[in-house]
Amino acid sequence: MKLYLDTSRPTAIVKLDDQLYEWDAGYDLAKHLLKYIHDKLQERGKDWRDLTSITFMSGPGSFTGLRIGATVVNTLASQLGIPLFNHRGEKVDLIIPEYGRPANISSPKK
Repeated sequence: MKLYLDTSRPTAIVKLDDQLYEWDAGYDLAKHLLKYIHDKLQERGKDWRDLTSITFMSGPGSFTGLRIGATVVNTLASQLGIPLFNHRGEKVDLIIPEYGRPANISSPKK
């Protein structure tokens, strides 16, 4: 089963083979993303070990969303020993988010 994940926008997209799920994750993305994916796998009678490849929308988009999503797909691909692809279809060893612009990091207050 192929997993596609897009966390570049407030509405996360999870696709398992041809089944598309949209989730308005808001500020709960980091806390619930793995559970959300697992719940969708279980709805289809599948588990983590049934994943055969992962494709990730690596950017541009939300800085935080891309970092969270990249961490999840990098970890899953590594632990499951399955191929990982960026949104251009290129097989990669590791997803590096493409933010589309430099990070807007404020200066420390002290």
